[in-house]
Amino acid sequence: MTKLFVPGRLCLFGEHTDWAGHYRTMNADIAPGAAIVTGIEQGIYAEVEKSSIFELYSTAPEIENVWQDFSCRMDETELKRIAKSGSFFCYCAGVASYMLEWYKVGGVRIRITKMTLPMKSGLSSSAAICVLVARAFNILYSLNLNTLGEMNIAYLGELRTSSRCGRLDQACAFGVKPNLMTFDGDEIEVRSLNVKKHLYWVFADLCAEKDTIRILSDLNKAYPFPNSDAERAEHEALGTRNLEIVDRAIRYMAEGRVEELGALMTEAEKMFDEMVAPMSPALWSPKLHSVLQDPNIQPMVWGGKGVGSHGDGSVQFLARSEEDQQHLLDYLNDRGMRAYKLTLKPVHTVRKAIIPVAGFGTRLYPATRALKKDFFPIPCPDGMVRPVILILLEELVKSGIEEICLVLGSEEERQQYADYFERPLPEEHMRKLNSEAQEMEARILAIGKRLHYVYQREKRGFGHAVYQAAQFAGNEPVLLLLGDTIYRSDSNKPCALQMVEEYERYNQLMVSIHPVPLADVSHYGILSGIWEDKEHTVLNVSTMYEKPKPSYAEEFLGVRNKEGVREYYSVFGQYVLTPEVFSQLHADIMQKEIEGDHVSEIELTSALEAVRQRSGMMGVRLDGRMYDMGNPAALRRCVAEYGL
Repeated sequence: MTKLFVPGRLCLFGEHTDWAGHYRTMNADIAPGAAIVTGIEQGIYAEVEKSSIFELYSTAPEIENVWQDFSCRMDETELKRIAKSGSFFCYCAGVASYMLEWYKVGGVRIRITKMTLPMKSGLSSSAAICVLVARAFNILYSLNLNTLGEMNIAYLGELRTSSRCGRLDQACAFGVKPNLMTFDGDEIEVRSLNVKKHLYWVFADLCAEKDTIRILSDLNKAYPFPNSDAERAEHEALGTRNLEIVDRAIRYMAEGRVEELGALMTEAEKMFDEMVAPMSPALWSPKLHSVLQDPNIQPMVWGGKGVGSHGDGSVQFLARSEEDQQHLLDYLNDRGMRAYKLTLKPVHTVRKAIIPVAGFGTRLYPATRALKKDFFPIPCPDGMVRPVILILLEELVKSGIEEICLVLGSEEERQQYADYFERPLPEEHMRKLNSEAQEMEARILAIGKRLHYVYQREKRGFGHAVYQAAQFAGNEPVLLLLGDTIYRSDSNKPCALQMVEEYERYNQLMVSIHPVPLADVSHYGILSGIWEDKEHTVLNVSTMYEKPKPSYAEEFLGVRNKEGVREYYSVFGQYVLTPEVFSQLHADIMQKEIEGDHVSEIELTSALEAVRQRSGMMGVRLDGRMYDMGNPAALRRCVAEYGL
């Protein structure tokens, strides 16, 4: 039994531009569509499992008055007939018919356990159920579809009904975070957006009448070629004017300019009323405008606008504070509307890092008898010779990391780090250094001020070492580097900064990956999945397999690159760990304690896999090279190549 949650969606800016941008296939003068869309906190909760037929049940009290259990044979003709019937389950049948036709799947059983998403209120409950069905088939039958693939199938399935949904409705597939969606003919791109400050949204079902079919029919008459000033105004509003508004909205969200963002909502609504609404009598929206202009609401909000296709469907506001958000919610509910709140939170940028350096370095003995391996000297491209640990720490500082925790084996080891990073050179040595070296000395002492230390007193595996820094990590994402591995970027961005930037896009557990030859896969943990982006740099990981045989990897674990050639990916040695990883490590340690096992190792890989199964994991292919220092051959290669 697999549990799923799919939220509804709220279009913040750019309504109607999804279908308008599609007309670029017929008229290249039409500007691409662009919309800012976010999943909301309300949605559909379900449990799914394989079945011989297609079944939908519900134990959700929220929909007991409208729900009737449904089942149907996995028969393409029957599913298509139900999709066209306009019945309560037509959307689900549309997606199931598409899955059967193109993927030859078996059936699924879906049990709705909770439904917090209102229906027929402009929040895409139909799209959410379509995504839920597509995701159930994808997971249960291991179809390896990425999120965009699930979204596209949900859209195509809904098109098999009488609905004429837009392409942005299925953005709920991407979860509760704001995304920019662009629509250029048949091409759709989705990019996660950054939010610098908390944004306190309130949206409400106006509980009035809205004729979406009439609205879409009237507005589509102006496409693909405008024949009047009014139609040209609609093209401009949904084209160049919309692109300018969306661009400003992205900037305001990223810079934390909340008041200006609210004013932009009001501006966008005014533009819509003047340039789009005259095209359809169904867009005359007395209740929407009375709520937007309510003098009791104005002191609580920065701005407001309509939702979805507009009309008297739903309204949205950007509240001035969390307190105002709650007051506005109560006010709208008291006046007979169904109001909900949505708080868009800043993505915690990665500002902390962990480097475990507790190992003895057995494979580099007897050198490690005198010198820890993370202090081994490495010639660098600038002509200086640095210890391994300094190379790692400089990369972190260049990547914006503010605090760094070193996991040591004992308190005695700390003295070596304190001597290096905290004790200034004697004056007699400083006088012998040139100006460049003196600047380096200042940087070393500055790095020392960022360092924290924890200790792994029991040698119980890599996961156990990482867990010692749980208190340091707090409730933030942290970057994890290996103490015996250094990285060389092939771009102007350090590898660590590449990881941080991708985390800010996806806000999910991340591991760096790189290709390894098929003949070598039995020496590594291999990750497989589906690419999330066109550049083939971000992999939505669906499988982690430890040291597979080449024959197994060739059949099951290959990932095709842009040239269509199968590649095999292993961990590159950098991670962004979410708080959930530390919670899982804690649970693993507690389970060992309960079992009375105080010896077995606590592995990071098993914790990552547990989190991946619950919340997903992204693999990031970095533009750079990795140098492992853990054995003599690797050390020899690093010394020979790193400084070139």
